[in-house]
Amino acid sequence: MSGALAQGFFASRWVQCPPHVTQAAGGLPAGFRAAAGGASTPEPVSAARFTRSGVLAPPVLVTRDETAANGLRAVVANSGNANAATGPAGMEVARLMQRSAAEALAIEPATVGVASTGVIGVPLPTAGLADGVATAAAALHAAGDDAFSDAIMTTDAFRKRATLSVALPSGTVRLSAQAKGAGMIEPAFATMLCFVQTDAALAPETAELLLSVCVKRSFDRISVDGQLSTNDTVILMCSGASGVTVAPESEDELRFGEALDALLRMLAIMIVRDGEGAKRTGRVIVRGPKQAIVERCARAVANSPLVKTALHGADPNWGRIAQAVGMALPGTAPLALDIAIEGIVVCAGGVAVAHDGAALDAAAAGLEVEYEVGLPGFDPAYPAETEVLFSDLSHAYVTINAEYTT
Repeated sequence: MSGALAQGFFASRWVQCPPHVTQAAGGLPAGFRAAAGGASTPEPVSAARFTRSGVLAPPVLVTRDETAANGLRAVVANSGNANAATGPAGMEVARLMQRSAAEALAIEPATVGVASTGVIGVPLPTAGLADGVATAAAALHAAGDDAFSDAIMTTDAFRKRATLSVALPSGTVRLSAQAKGAGMIEPAFATMLCFVQTDAALAPETAELLLSVCVKRSFDRISVDGQLSTNDTVILMCSGASGVTVAPESEDELRFGEALDALLRMLAIMIVRDGEGAKRTGRVIVRGPKQAIVERCARAVANSPLVKTALHGADPNWGRIAQAVGMALPGTAPLALDIAIEGIVVCAGGVAVAHDGAALDAAAAGLEVEYEVGLPGFDPAYPAETEVLFSDLSHAYVTINAEYTT
């Protein structure tokens, strides 16, 4: 049942810390430093994922198209200005950020990733930019992850970062990440930046595979307001400084993947939990006959203003869930769907079911509330199932976004 959240980084029942993983106090894996950006290694390996928006910000284009494949040595990031919808001038500013970081670190520009977050459509000022990057580069250190996490926040209410110690058969490695995001979240990740570092040695194809799989299970599964950002960036960087190699198709790869998955899923939940004024976090699980159908229904529930306001008010009005599913699956006959809230069945075969109202009210008042939807045609032998994690919709969300640029 929902209720008080667990303490520590893994403060959600929806993400289990693997038994071979422990949370460290902080600091970066060997081979990494941070201030406003960071990390270098003689033979770097990296992987990245970006927004699917049709309005791609220059930092995304520069990092995606103008950096060395699988070889980022550093990342430079700014907050407060997205440098998006800024045209050729924005491209030059993104390249200036890249060159400034490269000069400060004495590395090639093609090995520097660029990321920006903030207001769209406003030119990013260049006055003092190079000096700011140089100042940050001079301040780089292995315990700089807290300062870096703070620096990339915009409307975020709290810091999102963790450092994990991961026991692998071949040795212990460290895995850390810093993320930001609270609004313009969904789908295919969000107005979010996430930078992941490890001192494990991974082959480029292993880094690409693990990041792709884990992003699909984390940042691809969240929604705050159903809005797709122009700047989403997730970067995994591997220094190899621990001397521990994660070989493909090995037990090391399996365990490292479990740790990365848990890390990114918990960060994703923290982004939803932040949600620009959010009070409660919801999780909708939909099971049905086809993957495309369950995905459509899950998104409809997670993005419904009616469902989200009910979640905020601790109102177990399951009719709003039924309405959202019906909108996603229009038809000519009643839909024989099943609905449960925190395991309490409230609808079976499309018909209301008698239930314990007091228990349902208590369940809906938790800080994490889980909804399950079963669609007709679900075959346990060939299951189609999906989840979406989402925030509620509060008065504060309206206030924050009504006053965002004023």
